[in-house]
Amino acid sequence: MKIMALSEENRQRIGRGISIAAIVLAAIAGWLALRDTTENPRTDDAEVFANFIGVAPVVSGPIMKLNVADNQQVKQGDLLFDIDERPYAYALEHARSEQAALEGEIVDESRTIASQQSAVDVAKASTRSAEANVARATAAMDEAKAEVAHAKAVVDQAAADLAYVTNNLHRIEPLLVKQYVTVDQVDQARTLVVTRQQAWEQAKSQLALSQARLDSATAQYKQAEAMLEQSHQQVAQATHAVTTLEPLVAQRTGRSSAIDMAQYNLDNCRYYAPFEGRVTNLTISEGAYAHAGQQVFTLIDTRVWWVVANFRETQLKHIRPGMKADVYVMSRPTVRLRGVVESVGFGVTPDADIVGRISQGLPDVQRTLNWVHLASRFPVRVRIEDPQPDLLRLSESAVVIIRGK
Repeated sequence: MKIMALSEENRQRIGRGISIAAIVLAAIAGWLALRDTTENPRTDDAEVFANFIGVAPVVSGPIMKLNVADNQQVKQGDLLFDIDERPYAYALEHARSEQAALEGEIVDESRTIASQQSAVDVAKASTRSAEANVARATAAMDEAKAEVAHAKAVVDQAAADLAYVTNNLHRIEPLLVKQYVTVDQVDQARTLVVTRQQAWEQAKSQLALSQARLDSATAQYKQAEAMLEQSHQQVAQATHAVTTLEPLVAQRTGRSSAIDMAQYNLDNCRYYAPFEGRVTNLTISEGAYAHAGQQVFTLIDTRVWWVVANFRETQLKHIRPGMKADVYVMSRPTVRLRGVVESVGFGVTPDADIVGRISQGLPDVQRTLNWVHLASRFPVRVRIEDPQPDLLRLSESAVVIIRGK
């Protein structure tokens, strides 16, 4: 009986030792787990993301050929679909013909301007000829004026000589009775008066002729001046009639832009994949009318994948950009993907239960009492290195473990 009692006591001691050891081991395991989760934060609140675009044609028209299927992987530069290009080809030809017509108008107008410029040159030549005629008429008029002046002087001289010989005749005729002079002297005086009379008459005729020449020269001068004025007006009229190429040349930019736009529209009748990706949400078929700017399907960019993982604010101090991370997607939980932290979020939408509704004026804070305060979660962006396109799907759930140390 004594031996059996001792055995029971030993068993109790052994049981207490095992219990104590189990508690110590559990504490150590808990501490190690806490340390691991602290230094290597993890979360299952994560989703897989990738860039994607809505594929929308630049031009409108029926889809003549659709070269992709839903969920198909495409490469950069692959032809995705064709839009009927005939209307845009016609528009391009029309724009080119409009430009050719404009160039033809410019050539024709250039010839017209050259003809008009020649008319201006002819009018200027006529003006120069009229100016020469005016100069000649001026010289002729000046010469006629000089002749008139000379003729007047001759008339005045002849009149003076006639008056002198007439006075001399009147003076010696009474002396003939008294025989102070001879008959021959009186006859000579009378003959001299007749001669001077004839010379005076001839001088007056020459003056009249010179005056007539002056009048004719004056008339020719006025006519030359009128012709010169007319030539100046013809030059001005011809100059104003000369057109310019500026209105037509200014249209070149518009016509060239129309060609470029038509060529742009024609080129965009074929839509090529801008990057390597996967087609999704394809719900159209050949023959459908595509509208410019209206999405026909979605193209996911499969070149770069990342995971947006939401971590508690208490874990953010252990997460920094550049840290390595392990990513597990729910569809293949046994496959570990390598990642690297790209950035840590610095803001989320405020909790209306705590700060109220943010609006103009004063904050609207509700008078409620929350006994449990949950830590806010901030998004951490983790880029997946060497992604496997067949494994990853947009918005797929994931688990992220940050390898701090």
